Amino acid sequence: MIVENSEVILSVKNLTAEVDGVQILKGVNLEVKAGEIHAVMGPNGSGKSTFSKVLAGHPAYTVTGGEVIFQGKNLLDLEADERAKAGVFLAFQYPLEIPGVSNTDFLRLAYNTLQKGRGLPELDLIDFDDFIQEKLKVVDMDASFLSRSVNEGFSGGEKKRNEILQMAILEPKLAILDETDSGLDIDALKIVSGGVNQLTSPKNATILITHYQRLLNYIIPDFIHVMAGGRILTTGGKELALELEAKGYDWITEPEAVA
Repeated sequence: MIVENSEVILSVKNLTAEVDGVQILKGVNLEVKAGEIHAVMGPNGSGKSTFSKVLAGHPAYTVTGGEVIFQGKNLLDLEADERAKAGVFLAFQYPLEIPGVSNTDFLRLAYNTLQKGRGLPELDLIDFDDFIQEKLKVVDMDASFLSRSVNEGFSGGEKKRNEILQMAILEPKLAILDETDSGLDIDALKIVSGGVNQLTSPKNATILITHYQRLLNYIIPDFIHVMAGGRILTTGGKELALELEAKGYDWITEPEAVA
């Protein structure tokens, strides 16, 4: 959904980062505008998940160079919780289980924390229950999941739907979805994709991290970027995903291996 004269949500210039002293990102450049969906694809070890975690502020990753501007502010100056409050959302590839914490309590705390940070009114338990019932419809989720511990005993598909439920509640300006399609059967994939599509608007933006073209049958990207060796090597439209499906990554990544 490319919107003319839309604001730049995210600007990444020559971003480098390491983990445990090993350089993973080696100069990433990316610009994301409001209303856009960007898919980042690439082989294992290319730096895709590292990129998503660096944007979210994961403490295990150290930025060694470059800049990341989010809505005009230096994102790298913000702690992870400050980035979340500012409107950055990361849906995990492997969502964590939190035994003993109900989904309702977790989601209400997250929502109210954002509301407080924005100077907006918080919701009590009764009002939040009314609020969340509508959000459950986005991911076709039964209300019984609200009383269960966060992700505990959830199937892979249920965990991913719960991530998108969080996205529906928090309404981020930038959603980063790290392999949201992994481990999903076709029915769960359709539900999760449908939820993401419902939440996409001209005022927000989405970055999809994925290995496979099948997700892009349901969430149509405006741009596809191929990452390898810690860099984005090429960018194209949605047709690039079909070419990757047919030819693999070697035709793009081989020049990188020679360099």
